[in-house]
Amino acid sequence: MTNPTIRFIRRGQVVTLVNVPPTRTLLEVLREDLGSTGTKEGCGEGDCGACTVVLGEAVEGRIEYRAINACIRLAHSIDGLALWTAEDLSADPVIEVVSNEPKPSRADGGLHPVQEALVQCHGSQCGFCTPGFAMSLFGVYQNQVCQGRPVTREGAQAALSGNLCRCTGYRPILDAAQSMEHYPRRAVNEAELLSKLEHLKTIPRRDEAKSSENPGYRTPQDLAELLALRRAHPKAQIVAGCTDVGLWVTKQHRVFADVIDLTRVAELRQVERYPHHIAIGAAVTLADAFDALVADRPQLQSFAQRFAGLPVRNSGTLGGNVANGSPIGDSMPLLIALGAHVVLMSQRKGKTVSRELPLENLYTGYRQNVMAADEVLAWIKVPLPEPAEFLRVYKISKRFEDDISAVCLAICVHRQDGRIRRASIGAGGVAATPARARQTEAALIGQAPDSATFEAAARVLQAEFQPITDMRASAAYRRELLGNLVRRFGLEIQGQANTSIDTLVLEDLA
Repeated sequence: MTNPTIRFIRRGQVVTLVNVPPTRTLLEVLREDLGSTGTKEGCGEGDCGACTVVLGEAVEGRIEYRAINACIRLAHSIDGLALWTAEDLSADPVIEVVSNEPKPSRADGGLHPVQEALVQCHGSQCGFCTPGFAMSLFGVYQNQVCQGRPVTREGAQAALSGNLCRCTGYRPILDAAQSMEHYPRRAVNEAELLSKLEHLKTIPRRDEAKSSENPGYRTPQDLAELLALRRAHPKAQIVAGCTDVGLWVTKQHRVFADVIDLTRVAELRQVERYPHHIAIGAAVTLADAFDALVADRPQLQSFAQRFAGLPVRNSGTLGGNVANGSPIGDSMPLLIALGAHVVLMSQRKGKTVSRELPLENLYTGYRQNVMAADEVLAWIKVPLPEPAEFLRVYKISKRFEDDISAVCLAICVHRQDGRIRRASIGAGGVAATPARARQTEAALIGQAPDSATFEAAARVLQAEFQPITDMRASAAYRRELLGNLVRRFGLEIQGQANTSIDTLVLEDLA
């Protein structure tokens, strides 16, 4: 087996790792190979945030900072990037003091403003989760405070949605998030870091010649290279952000000798706009994909933030979520309701071949799909909204944030002349695959959008699927939810307010 050398920047220096197995996680490398035990292992599945680190990538002449979960991120995926852990905040020479205002720091002057704020606001209790919170806050600090944008309470809550505190110390942690800007400003010297990242590209790689032939970890740089590798290695495991595959490694102890990572494929890292749709590349992160969707449909903002914690959205990709096809993946019900299509691509007889199909037609069974062994999911095409569109998507889970849905239901209708002329409904958590509720759509089309219509549609939807009972919900509960969510949609399309705790204003009910 040939595994390419991993090189990344940490504390201003090039770190080189050799002979790292393809499915070794970043957390394992940090704790066991590099002795950086400040990054903690909590859940091993990207839920608790104790393992959060920050990655820096050069994008169009600047550094993009993303907090990610090290426990489910494969180590090879950080090749060519910059890395920060909790130990690095006060020890990285690339982080420089750029302002001595407005408040003096501690006497030793050695703490980063993130650390200083956590200390002064008493933001650490048992301390196990603190390194993860510190790193999520470091991402906020670089992306907002260093850009002159204040941190709001709501913004801090959204940024920390992937970090859990078992001691219920959220209030002082949120206080710390808002007070970071009050300490002497420290920022990454981006010019210096960009130079170091560029230097990484010039270091010879003696193992590349062998890697195209032998099993190992491959990172194609463009679409043609990806398709050629897929044709040559049809059994290789394709990965993107590894928020699904990482769980197979940490929880199922699966080992993949041959891995193709598509996150560096330049063409697939783009969101392209056309007159009637947007095309989201398979390597676009969930965070960026949802930003694009929210730009066209602002009502999706709350759902986007609840999709997963920010470190998961920063790492995972929309293409990976769709290709994986989990019946409890939240993006598919929404995309089905929006009428999204997927573009599958392959290389055959030296030519690039593509085909397009509705997203709901991609799946044939539990985590099974119609893709041939040499095909990859390349693009997701989402129609732009129309004036008569009314869209809602509902995520029901035990925790409000950072949790997997028991049921996810998305409903989109188009009204004309007082009637529902088109309807599309996507459902998750109710069948072996993400599903389209065609019978319920038919019950809505041509009807007036009144209470009687949605009461009838609710009964149809409850009978359309046969959900199972599992750890998240019983079958009876799921069926009840389906009906109630259709009824709620009916209230909302008729203009009724306060249908959800998201929008409920208690003072209005007094």
